[in-house]
Amino acid sequence: MGTRLNKYLAQRGYCSRREADRLIEAGKVRINGRVAKLGDSAENDDEVIVADREYHERPDLLYVMLNKPVGLITTTDRSKNDNVIDFVGIRERLFPVGRLDVESSGLLLLTNDGELAEQLMHPRYEHEKEYEAKVDRDVTEMVLDRLRKGVMLDGKRTLPARIRRISTDRFSISIREGRNRQIRRMCEAVGHRVISLKRVRVHTLKLGHLPIGSWRPLTKGEVDELKS
Repeated sequence: MGTRLNKYLAQRGYCSRREADRLIEAGKVRINGRVAKLGDSAENDDEVIVADREYHERPDLLYVMLNKPVGLITTTDRSKNDNVIDFVGIRERLFPVGRLDVESSGLLLLTNDGELAEQLMHPRYEHEKEYEAKVDRDVTEMVLDRLRKGVMLDGKRTLPARIRRISTDRFSISIREGRNRQIRRMCEAVGHRVISLKRVRVHTLKLGHLPIGSWRPLTKGEVDELKS
């Protein structure tokens, strides 16, 4: 019995399972010459091609933490200037785990481990991501409490957040979901504009003192903790 195609691509470092499903739905994946369908499986000796490139052997798994500077685009599309892949410059194919918008900085994990990426990104796992936000003026405890309890975005309340004040206009916020530009929109919903936003933690992985624009491989201990 073969391996489900989205898992097959994730194991071979192409993308997460969800991204694989999107590629399959778009007709961009072929198995032995035919266009694949959602739910298809693949054997180890099958010819699986995505965008004219064959995926067969499982790669050595790589895990890289980048302190992303503002202005860098979280994309694998190397035709775009300032893409994160060219910035890191690693020869092996990696992809970013989750989004970090161009105006934000901080911790960005890049890997070719599609299984781990799926675990960290899928909403059902509710892994925390922690950010430090600076807003346009002093923020009151009443406003912070509203953010803690959740605000309405697109007709749905955000999950409760953990908030820790840093200064009069800066605070740490930990969330367990990943809606588009969520923290910026949450702040707008309570009458504040985000001036700067830095991600400092994803699940158990902490940015620490890694300089802005620098990257390093994860330690075995950090990888084991992320997977636990």
